Amino acid sequence: MPGDVDADVLVVGGGPVGLAAAIEARLAGLSAVVLEPRTGPVDKACGEGLMPGALAALTRLGVDPAGHRLDGIAYVGGRRRVEHRFARSPGRGVRRTVLHDALSSRADELGVERVSARLTDLHQDAGGVDAAGLRARHLLACDGLHSTTRRLTGLERSAARDRRGRRRRFGLRRHYRLAPWSGFVEVHWGPQAEVYVTPVGERLVGVAVLGPAGLDIDRVLAGMPALAERLAGADPTGPVRGAGPLHQRTSARTAGRVLLVGDASGYVDALTGEGLRVGFAQATAAIAHLDDPAGYERAWARATRDYRALTTGLVAAATSPVRPAVVPIAAAAPRLFGAVVERLAR
Repeated sequence: MPGDVDADVLVVGGGPVGLAAAIEARLAGLSAVVLEPRTGPVDKACGEGLMPGALAALTRLGVDPAGHRLDGIAYVGGRRRVEHRFARSPGRGVRRTVLHDALSSRADELGVERVSARLTDLHQDAGGVDAAGLRARHLLACDGLHSTTRRLTGLERSAARDRRGRRRRFGLRRHYRLAPWSGFVEVHWGPQAEVYVTPVGERLVGVAVLGPAGLDIDRVLAGMPALAERLAGADPTGPVRGAGPLHQRTSARTAGRVLLVGDASGYVDALTGEGLRVGFAQATAAIAHLDDPAGYERAWARATRDYRALTTGLVAAATSPVRPAVVPIAAAAPRLFGAVVERLAR
């Protein structure tokens, strides 16, 4: 590689999507450096359910994280329950730190370099991008929901504009040490919040709460007696982690030699649980279109179309007066519910 650059691709952000992007670069014969200030496995508040499509993407990258088999998705509201079993192959509940370790090991195996630093500024010209004392031909912004790169490149849309007519939503997550009672990701619908229950190990269950600002995980669970009874006596493990506001918008996904990937490129909500599937697809598209910004914009739109449309519609229902009808409608139309799950799972 000519000495005028440190790498073909500089990946900002060492979470799952950033590591996947770096792995994609190496599989394409490009050199890659990951810029990440945090050390050790990167954890975050999330549902931890990998859809079948996400598992297939990981397999193609040579990554096979340990976890718990997921047979499908279930919606639960009071005494009503509707579930859909994945038609072709199962998903997997995977602890986020386990997923990070598996991706990290694969990246190391392929020779991905790491730099422990935080992005504070960047400059680019016709030949490359300068950031954190490094120069690369291209920069992939995989730095998450509150992306610094997105802000520095001017691709972030105004938060004030975003809030108009929209309720801001947040997430919390905690794990419980007990044997999973179901092979499904259960989405429990309460009056104001949804609770995702995901088996991630033989004796470990993740519980993620999504809803408006000011969430209290114990108060939300207390309002769901059947679920609270399941969790009664189980030891919580680790801290309660939070994330949000979840809704983030961008004016574009590219700025010169900078491409936004994953949550940094825009985020609707965690409600459909397919963020990683979409993020991995974006990573693949970014490496394939490094020198074709317009091509990446089109590929990004294709990869996220179903996610954006279905999640936007579901969030609109969840934050409107029709919220109590979401589970009854799904239960009354199980084929429609199954079709939506399959569309998101592929």
